[in-house]
Amino acid sequence: MSSLNLDDFTDLIERPDGGVRRDAEARRERQIVPPGSLGRLDDLGEWLAAAQGAVPVRPVERPRVVLFAGDHGIAERGVSARQAGSASELVREILEGARPVSVLARRLGVPVRVVDVALDCEPDTLPEDVVRHRVRRGSGRIDVEDALTAEEAEAAFLAGIAVADAEADSGTDLVVLGDVSVGGTTAAGVLVAALCGTDASVVTGRGGLAIDDLAWMRKCEAIRDALRRARPVLGDQLQLLATVGGADLAAMTGFLLQAAVRKMPVILDGVVAAACALVGQRIAFRAPDWWLAGQRSGEPGQAKALDRMALEPLLDQGVTVGEGAGALLALPLVQAAAALAAELPEKSSDASEEPEKEQS
Repeated sequence: MSSLNLDDFTDLIERPDGGVRRDAEARRERQIVPPGSLGRLDDLGEWLAAAQGAVPVRPVERPRVVLFAGDHGIAERGVSARQAGSASELVREILEGARPVSVLARRLGVPVRVVDVALDCEPDTLPEDVVRHRVRRGSGRIDVEDALTAEEAEAAFLAGIAVADAEADSGTDLVVLGDVSVGGTTAAGVLVAALCGTDASVVTGRGGLAIDDLAWMRKCEAIRDALRRARPVLGDQLQLLATVGGADLAAMTGFLLQAAVRKMPVILDGVVAAACALVGQRIAFRAPDWWLAGQRSGEPGQAKALDRMALEPLLDQGVTVGEGAGALLALPLVQAAAALAAELPEKSSDASEEPEKEQS
């Protein structure tokens, strides 16, 4: 008998503090720059204050990039421009500093944590810095078989919870969440299509390393075939992840929900993170209040998922490389919003009388 009850998350997750947000709005009214003149930065600062439960808002000083890594059997169908089972090569490049997320993280001074949940390689070939939570070696080919057994799905979900707890306990005050996968965008497309009740062609994108038209058609067919397997289990989100998700996606979903429990804000990266967030919303409807969409990648599945959750991306840069790079671009914007909300001075008590003195 499973000890994991997903319904508990509905009770455990609270919304960011509405009273604190009202206090933050009132403080903003008193500042020297007129409310609304900073555009969306005003809203971001107030949201962050509510998430922190603090006015003035505290600076984001201990962010971290967290990447869940795994291979997907569906890549064997030729849906990716990368070779099936090659996600471990990306992991090595990230930790060696040779990927876009590595460059951005280094420039911004943000540490990167990579979590192995389902990489298709020998564990001892991975860099020592990789966090070991492996559930299995690669997830199943979702067009013809389940990605995971029920036990594996639960183990992956619990691994994500454990990583979220570890981050919160270590003092991380904001997480940039992404994936390192081969075939992951196909699984994400299936989840988004299933949960939004749409067709495969509506959610099928070109992936991180853009595929050609023939590969796009294969990907569309793979999502269509997996959708047939997904629809009968739509009422059970953990079973849905086991059937057409994967270990990395299950772990990311667990991470997102536990981050909301621990009141730790998360910036979502691309379509994989958005798909996991959509599953998380089905489990606990208040959870998306703790998440930001980092940037619009141009992947149709991401757009569909974010629209369903009413999350408006902070940036529109079209970054499809994954690995948290697009979301990391949004971090300075969040930090800027916090600084402006906290450090802009308030109007002096007699500032409102000054125009009258000039007229007299």
